Amino acid sequence: MVAGFCSLAAAELVSALVRPEAGPVTAVGGAVIDRSPAALKEFAVRHFGTGDKLALELGIVVLLAVFAMAVGVLALHHRRTGSAAVLLFGAVGAVAAVGRPEGSAPDALPSVVGAAVGAGVLFALTGRLTTAPPRPPASGSESESESGEAYRAFDRRGFVITAAVATAVSAGAGLLGRRLTSSVQAGATASRHDLVLPVPDSPAPAVPAGTGLNIRGLSPFFTPNKDFYRVDTALVVPRLDAAGWRLRIHGEGVARPLTVGLHDLLRREIIERDITLACVSNEVGGPYIGNARWLGVRLADLLREAGVRPPSAGGPADQLVARSVDGMTIGTPVEAVMDGRDAMLALGMNGEPLPFAHGFPVRMVVPGLYGYVSACKWIEDIELTTFDAYDAYWVRRSWAQQAPVKTESRIDTPRSLASPKPGTVPVAGVAWAQHRGISRVEVRVDGGEWHTARLSAADNRDTWRQWVWEWPATSGRHTLEVRATDGTGATQTGRRADTVPDGATGLHSVVVDVS
Repeated sequence: MVAGFCSLAAAELVSALVRPEAGPVTAVGGAVIDRSPAALKEFAVRHFGTGDKLALELGIVVLLAVFAMAVGVLALHHRRTGSAAVLLFGAVGAVAAVGRPEGSAPDALPSVVGAAVGAGVLFALTGRLTTAPPRPPASGSESESESGEAYRAFDRRGFVITAAVATAVSAGAGLLGRRLTSSVQAGATASRHDLVLPVPDSPAPAVPAGTGLNIRGLSPFFTPNKDFYRVDTALVVPRLDAAGWRLRIHGEGVARPLTVGLHDLLRREIIERDITLACVSNEVGGPYIGNARWLGVRLADLLREAGVRPPSAGGPADQLVARSVDGMTIGTPVEAVMDGRDAMLALGMNGEPLPFAHGFPVRMVVPGLYGYVSACKWIEDIELTTFDAYDAYWVRRSWAQQAPVKTESRIDTPRSLASPKPGTVPVAGVAWAQHRGISRVEVRVDGGEWHTARLSAADNRDTWRQWVWEWPATSGRHTLEVRATDGTGATQTGRRADTVPDGATGLHSVVVDVS
């Protein structure tokens, strides 16, 4: 265990000099995420929510602890073999780090150095356990077979001193690594703090009165940044310095490739829009949806400047592949980005620069599409290609190439298994069908007739909409269900389907005991 701690601490220090994402726990965790089947990912999101990454890292640390103890037992009997096993595990971390989409040869260093340190510490500690020659038998006492066996002498003092020194030095190395990482990231933090968002050239219309229904337990119309859902594969949130950020636009049908920085974007026309984002991993009635006011630059304007034409205008590319600094790839239909909707490269979120966890300094936002086919965070590259030629990250893992947001609704209050009193009970929630809007919401009790709910005022067709139905509740256990109808007249289906491959369907329901 001491050798394992020393190994991780040394790797922490070296990863601070290379890049934090190259650390062995992060690298192995990333490799596990990349190679996990869609069903396992959905299980993690369903049961751990946005804490799925922490659960994965804790799981890796537990496995490392078990491995360390097993290697320790091996080293007691085979000193060199035990130390060599640590080097083998270091090789696994090195391969995982270099094999990441954004990996390079230097990324192997943290795992290699950490393994070398761990092997050395293990070898030194087991050296304090020595096998002495057989004791001569004492006359008239024990038999030669009993007293002549080899025995193990424990150099307690030497072991404790060696372990204490190794632990102290490693702890210092780990703390130094954390300090170096923090100092490197301080520039990114300062660049976000210093970024002054411009006044939009095209501001969002004022939110109509009555958009928020002000009902206890109902989700607010705008989701605070700290509460906005986060579902991605980044075990370490990238922290980019705004001054060094660049975006490259190139590929098929790009007549004039572009490379732009943040200040280039700030000099362009800035738009401000209210847009609701939803994750395809959101189960019926799930929490992975949020509404925000976004500030940014129209992506279609940049594409036109690069000479890109949508397929409807004869353009050869039908897919825009956005790449993140952490290697994520997201494929978006070119037609959707250029059809007039407010697809943007977002710089701001709810009146402040993007939080690091939500893509600072720049991310994509495309109304009407699930995030896995539109919402690339920490974006650094846009390549124009075709869906036939390239499958993005999630498509290679059983998800659909294209995924418009489905018409959905959710009951926020009363909560499932709540116990309201008989009488008038407000049943309220949210409904969404981005880029189509919501025209009607209905609620029913115990499978009976549908009752039309009262809708809040509509902001725009790209945001969710609150609703409420005043239920004359009677005593007993009841099941409440909700369904929505979008702006095209299509009503939400009651057919149950899983999130894979293009989003869950079905009606959200809650069971309450009125008493």
